[in-house]
Amino acid sequence: MLLAGALAAFALPAFAAGPLHIAVAANFTAPVKAIIAVYEKDTGKTVLPSFGSTGMLYAQIRNGAPFGLFLAADSRRPRLLAEQGIAVPDSRRTYAIGRLVLWSPDSSLVKDGAAALRDGKFSRLAIAEPKAAPYGAAAKQVLKHLGLWKSLSPRIVRGQSITQTYQYVASGNAQLGFVALSQIAMLPPERKGSQWLVPQSFYTPIQQQIVLLKKAANDAEAKAFYDYLKSPKAEKIIREYGYEIAK
Repeated sequence: MLLAGALAAFALPAFAAGPLHIAVAANFTAPVKAIIAVYEKDTGKTVLPSFGSTGMLYAQIRNGAPFGLFLAADSRRPRLLAEQGIAVPDSRRTYAIGRLVLWSPDSSLVKDGAAALRDGKFSRLAIAEPKAAPYGAAAKQVLKHLGLWKSLSPRIVRGQSITQTYQYVASGNAQLGFVALSQIAMLPPERKGSQWLVPQSFYTPIQQQIVLLKKAANDAEAKAFYDYLKSPKAEKIIREYGYEIAK
């Protein structure tokens, strides 16, 4: 959801002065919070993130949301924003490559991921909405790759974002689900449960791209944080949460 202050600024024709507001795909919530904490300590500057599915944030940006940067969970929406004249074309780059995990808090349920899905010893399987969330689209690809999409569809519950999907599983509303590796990478051992790191050959690589929005093209704070995401400190945090860095 958008920050309350940002909602009031929707109609502004130019980029609003003050703290930098950025749109961030839900899977990147924990890493970007960690990065912002270090950035603010290093610079004294303030960054205010808003989280949601990539599809939802894309729609908000098209409708005039006052963000300076968009950290998407795919490459398609940043490309579309550049093509539509809303983002600076040459600012688009991959800041992280995400990994998909089949996860359950039950330590015995996902010993063999593909087998756990085929055995069907669960009542609900959580995935993010494929049309809105790239991790949901990847989950659908995996199930199709395994020939299980049709047979498991009646058991699937869909989160509006990968955060809601994780919550379905963590709360027990779904026994297992496809989540981002970053969401479970830092869990303590007693909460790790069981997991299957899905082979990357089962789904299209999740290339998460950042883009500078045109309304902030001349904003020094937006450019500074954009550059900071390439710093050794930021990339160290990104890797700690299970992402790969594009070479």
